[in-house]
Amino acid sequence: MSTLKPLQIDVVSDVVCPWCYIGKHRIESALALVPDVPVKLNFRPFFLNPWVPREGISREDYLTTKFGSVEAYKGIAGRVVAAASDEGLVYKPELVARQPNTTDCHRLILWAEAIGKAPEMKQRLMELYFRDGGDLTDVNVLVQAAADVGLDADDVRKRLASDEDVARVSADAQEAAEKGISGVPTYVFAQKYAVSGAQDPNLLARAIRQVSAEINAQAAE
Repeated sequence: MSTLKPLQIDVVSDVVCPWCYIGKHRIESALALVPDVPVKLNFRPFFLNPWVPREGISREDYLTTKFGSVEAYKGIAGRVVAAASDEGLVYKPELVARQPNTTDCHRLILWAEAIGKAPEMKQRLMELYFRDGGDLTDVNVLVQAAADVGLDADDVRKRLASDEDVARVSADAQEAAEKGISGVPTYVFAQKYAVSGAQDPNLLARAIRQVSAEINAQAAE
């Protein structure tokens, strides 16, 4: 019996992108629909708002800069809140007081990947931000989130205080932008097919099955 070659899926997304929060749930739902297909899921960084400084800015300033006013975002937010709710996720935009630069969040996801906990780290950061209104510019919040998924708190605190992997995360995000990825989430299958947007799990499941069959047929040739 031949062993199937795992399908690599790179999820290019940002921690503070509400459609990425929904999209993470949808790709995981899609994987549950194709339990017989071996998949290696990777989370890749993207900066939705590269102009936000490393220390972050107030949510009010952010919404005014990006949408024109806090009020202007309310209509958009309502649709996203409803879409999140349909997935069993909670998004409470009114709780978010500070808009972070996500470099440190992406560093944590990278470090969590080393212990096989990248999905858990990403989920924890997204829940803190969207559900709890957590301040992802606060190092104590980040250290606690890392500890919650099994990383060593003291080690993470030291690493966050350094520039470790800042250049790597920036380069990875830059590479995604250079490849033409502008909307996130984007799912890249086998490093050659890209599907953009928080697509329906059934559509993603079909794509997973199709591309897996293709790469395994090629491997058998």
